[in-house]
Amino acid sequence: MSFFFMRYPLLMKDRAVESWAFPMSLEVQDIMVSKVVTGRASISVKEAVDTMNEHGIGCLVVVEKESPVGIVTERDLLKRVLGESKDPRKINVQEIMSKPLIVGKPDMVIEEVIKLMIDKKIKKLPIVENGKLLGLVTLTDIVSFQPQLIHVVKQLTHPHEWEKIEEK
Repeated sequence: MSFFFMRYPLLMKDRAVESWAFPMSLEVQDIMVSKVVTGRASISVKEAVDTMNEHGIGCLVVVEKESPVGIVTERDLLKRVLGESKDPRKINVQEIMSKPLIVGKPDMVIEEVIKLMIDKKIKKLPIVENGKLLGLVTLTDIVSFQPQLIHVVKQLTHPHEWEKIEEK
């Protein structure tokens, strides 16, 4: 587990976190997207694709009775629909979704999330707690957050420069 010792406020995805020389581990809940687009296993692949296109997203988390049971990604569509010349209007999402669903927990530190994603060869990780979908994190989210991590490292390695800025 790694810790960041922060001296200045750091703006995270949905909230500002302020800490003064307080150990803080960056958790997946700090960068995950909390509004996840979902669909039922019984919808057609065409409906799933339409939903994904409408929202400009690369995956659809499949839910049954509000619990996540699978995921449909662009890769699933390429491999299991286009690659096999199937008609997306005639097959349901449950036939092509990736399952069992690999999930993370909201309190996982980013290093754990990255290791899990690499080990399982996935780019999208639903975040679940007590069977409830809380969010989704992608490798793109993690990479996009990197500039803020660099900012923290600069604060830690050159604290005197930041004190001068703060005084102005």
